Amino acid sequence: MPIFKAPTRDSRFIINEVLKLESYGNLPGFENATADVVDTVVEELGKFVSEVVAPINLSGDQEGCKRHPDGTVTTPAGFKEAYAAFVDSGWGTLAQPEDLGGQGMPHVLGMLLEEYLVSANQSFAMYSGLTSGAVAAVKAKGTPEQQQTYLPKMISGQWSGTMNLTEPHCGTDLGMIRTKAVPQADGSYAITGTKIFISAGEHDLTENIIHLVLAKTPDAPDSVKGISLFIVPKFLLDADGNPGTRNPVTCGSIEHKMGIHGNATCVLNYDGAKGWMVGEENNGLAAMFIMMNAARIGVGIQGLGQAEAAYQNAVAYAGDRRQGRALTGPVDPEQKADLLFVHPDVRRMLMDAKAFTEGMRMLAMWGGLLVDLAHKSASEQERADADALISLLTPVIKGYGTDKGFDVAVNMQQVFGGHGYIEEHGMSQFVRDARIAMIYEGANGVQAMDLVGRKLAMNGGKAVQAFFAMVDAECAEAKGDERLADLAGRVEKANGELKAATMWLMQNAMTNPNNAGAGAHHYMHIMGIVTLGLMWLRMGKVASAALASGSGDTAFYETKLVTAKYYGERYTPDAGALRRKMEAGSETMMTLPLEAFATA
Repeated sequence: MPIFKAPTRDSRFIINEVLKLESYGNLPGFENATADVVDTVVEELGKFVSEVVAPINLSGDQEGCKRHPDGTVTTPAGFKEAYAAFVDSGWGTLAQPEDLGGQGMPHVLGMLLEEYLVSANQSFAMYSGLTSGAVAAVKAKGTPEQQQTYLPKMISGQWSGTMNLTEPHCGTDLGMIRTKAVPQADGSYAITGTKIFISAGEHDLTENIIHLVLAKTPDAPDSVKGISLFIVPKFLLDADGNPGTRNPVTCGSIEHKMGIHGNATCVLNYDGAKGWMVGEENNGLAAMFIMMNAARIGVGIQGLGQAEAAYQNAVAYAGDRRQGRALTGPVDPEQKADLLFVHPDVRRMLMDAKAFTEGMRMLAMWGGLLVDLAHKSASEQERADADALISLLTPVIKGYGTDKGFDVAVNMQQVFGGHGYIEEHGMSQFVRDARIAMIYEGANGVQAMDLVGRKLAMNGGKAVQAFFAMVDAECAEAKGDERLADLAGRVEKANGELKAATMWLMQNAMTNPNNAGAGAHHYMHIMGIVTLGLMWLRMGKVASAALASGSGDTAFYETKLVTAKYYGERYTPDAGALRRKMEAGSETMMTLPLEAFATA
């Protein structure tokens, strides 16, 4: 039976000691986020997910969701009770606006909520996670009436939300969608079409499901410029705003997936279902991207969450399983074999995982703070700077975070040897669940192209230049601390590789766009390496200062510094190799015709 215990000590270190959340108390929403309150939230949330949500992860994977002849869907045993406990405890309201029934806490704590839920049970986490994204879109683009009608009950968890983009013939290329929205005399629209891969599309956890659907009105341009967004509830509302008549949107089937079996990923059929436009006609993609950008950061956290859960289980196994002897001689002579933990290759995988998960956790929390600052900073310039930075980093959080998260899950399965391939240990579930995060909410190749094709050029490249300067300044400062000097030098060098890669793209992508496409994945990973290096510098700085002041918890801070050093030694050198791969360009990659790939 897999284990999971929320990493509360590490979370409190990041939020209270590194980000110093309490120092933002002058900003709206931060005034109640004192260190004591944060500690309580972290510990209670950790207890909730560890005791209520994690125990139904493996059973949910094994049982899956069930579609019934009438098109309704039931979730695995225990999900309904756990969701009711989640709602009763108010966890879903944590970082939502107070005027709509939320607690108004900083978005940083919302990131914490997402991470813990995903680590405990990704399938379960997706039901509330998708609702949060739908709330963001309606809050940004919906009319005041739509916001008051739908958002309070979605925020409370009484209702849930989805997003409906993909159709059988199109995924990334949304300009090809065929779902139609025909205007009706009462101001509504009749929505007809089929959507696939709809996570949490039908289930028994909430009394209503609010679908956000992309569709085209009759005279709309047949391209992305002709897409509109619609609210389509599962149940139409009666005069009192409660679920009434069933809307003709039904689950045709549940997708047979590699993982996330506990989440109902549905084919949804719309047969003249009644819907209402959100925002402006033919501008639905912009509205949906509000939801998708929030979801992309959340999906990056899914990479972290699966890596953390797999890591915890691998550490426990390596500290219990005995195989072979240490290369330097028996560590436990009285035993027939030493623990797996003594073997360098096992240590390599565990240290790689530790360096990634702790660095990625810091990045996710900092990303949450940037989201807060983009909306709540005192000056317009501070808001713009924070928004530019989180926009630049969003594809990195999603793409690099899920690529490496999957790698970690695979390596943690490897620690188990043959037992990792046996379902009862649960390690294959972490691998299978982690795999989808590299695909949905924009496949990672799309994230890389978004970074290279759009984000680098934002505002004349000001965001990436500001990022370079931030890294260089913090490296220069850290060199003055002998505990951090080596890491600082290595991160500075990796940042130099990132600058050179950026310059190469500027010189070569315009003349041949395939050069950008061929190198985008490598570029995204270079930026990921540098960004996590920056996170380790910040954590190392706090740990070093804590040790110098004798503030206690010496083992924790010393462990941070050792892991920071390991990150510098083992992760940052890859930046140079990735740049050289990038600079190979696209010529060889794009030369062979299709028939040359045939093997028979």
